[in-house]
Amino acid sequence: MNKFLNKAAENITIPLERDIFLRTLIRELSGTLQDVVGLEEASGFISVVGESMGRQINQDYKSALEVSNLSLEQVADVIVDLKKRIQGDFYVIEQSDEKIIFGNRRCPFGEKVLERPSMCMMTSNVFGNIAADNLGYAKVELQETIAAGADGCRVVVYLKQTTESEDAAGREYFRGI
Repeated sequence: MNKFLNKAAENITIPLERDIFLRTLIRELSGTLQDVVGLEEASGFISVVGESMGRQINQDYKSALEVSNLSLEQVADVIVDLKKRIQGDFYVIEQSDEKIIFGNRRCPFGEKVLERPSMCMMTSNVFGNIAADNLGYAKVELQETIAAGADGCRVVVYLKQTTESEDAAGREYFRGI
């Protein structure tokens, strides 16, 4: 006799709930993309989603703060706050008119991000879109990531085109019209 028939499915313990399901879905989708089209193309597809999310999140914060543009300090605060809200642990390491350096101790995707560097394009695009829309320009460099096996993340958001930013590997973002 099947043991499952004697016990209702709703009473069994399995590691499945909405958060785990959605993080696993994104992990498997990004992994499939990486395997089928390669890391660079997979990152491009995820960037499109991140760009859309970045625009929406940016608008939500500006509306809630009742401002038409976020200041440099507000951009840094918003980025830290949004990551906290989705269970990341980002913090500001350094902030100037030229760049903001963020550290991170915990990825919102948890262990699901391991070996899925394309998922980091969500962070790059959300950070880049918020910074560029409010401050005019951003270039996001993912110097260290949990996805690539680091203990934490180090993300530099360049706010001006300088020799340092030009030499950095990363994606550029510009204020939309």
